Amino acid sequence: MYAWAASRAQPALEDMRLQALVFDGQLRVVADHPEPKPGPAEVLVQVDLAGICQTDIEITRGYMDYRGVLGHEFVGRVTASGSPAGASWVGKRVVAEINCVCGKCEMCLAGLKTHCLQRTTLGILGRDGCLAERVVVPTANLHAVPDTVPDEAAVLVEPLAAAFQVVQQVRPNPREKQVIIGDGRLAQLVAQVFASRGARPVVVGINENKMRRLERLGISCFLASEVHPRHDVHLVVEASGSVAGLTMAMQFVRPRGTIVLKSTIAAREPINLSPIVVDEVTVLGSRCGPFGEAIGALARGQVDTAGMVTAKFPLSDGVRAVQAAQLPDSIKVVVKP
Repeated sequence: MYAWAASRAQPALEDMRLQALVFDGQLRVVADHPEPKPGPAEVLVQVDLAGICQTDIEITRGYMDYRGVLGHEFVGRVTASGSPAGASWVGKRVVAEINCVCGKCEMCLAGLKTHCLQRTTLGILGRDGCLAERVVVPTANLHAVPDTVPDEAAVLVEPLAAAFQVVQQVRPNPREKQVIIGDGRLAQLVAQVFASRGARPVVVGINENKMRRLERLGISCFLASEVHPRHDVHLVVEASGSVAGLTMAMQFVRPRGTIVLKSTIAAREPINLSPIVVDEVTVLGSRCGPFGEAIGALARGQVDTAGMVTAKFPLSDGVRAVQAAQLPDSIKVVVKP
């Protein structure tokens, strides 16, 4: 008998309910969210650990006009498949890419699936996310997690993959200057990825406690209030998600240098972009990245995630977890269903 058929003996999935952190104009934990049912090319995953991202916080402020279960960073175990084709995944510990694509549109056929014209995105666009007891994801999005990678590291695969995307788009030259603006989880991961490629990035942030962790890893850090940009940096990565961070990036970058925007900046205040034109600066947007590289780096110990999870909450305390993720010393807050 196929492993997927084991679910047939359970009550119909559409009749079951689960606990979930939802945003419907108000952030709240519900105990009666409908159980997701996997389609023919999907699986059902029991969530072991889920992370809270800045995007989740921005959604509660109106970003993307999203309504549904939040969350897109998780590690879990496949419990059921919607078809025999996914039976081999049942029982496996997995993470999953967040963009769910059609495979047929112009972008998909060009190999740019993360830009699928018909995509839905876990917990962000048109699809429930993973801050729940269970989540449905396409089988094609799954990546197995080695036993040597603990849950608290595996839950960081998605943002780590996003950090690796930077070095896929622009290669840091060890002989040139690089500055990373920000001290949160994404900035910390980008800094380690750069260091793993032989570069010597400088991190500029506002929180000494967070930067102290990077200094222990041999990465140079400076407080934003103490630096004096001189327009001489070849590559600047903006990972603070703030207008102030982008403004500082323009002060750091040299003429014809590159700024990588690594976080969405929903500006609520004016920003002067004329230096980009005057200095002929290349501005590069950077989003989702290669899960395989991220998992491999964690398995090989290339990236150190020890100490990055700064708080853990039960799913029933999901609202408080989102609040904790906004505290100054927070790096990564996780939720355990």
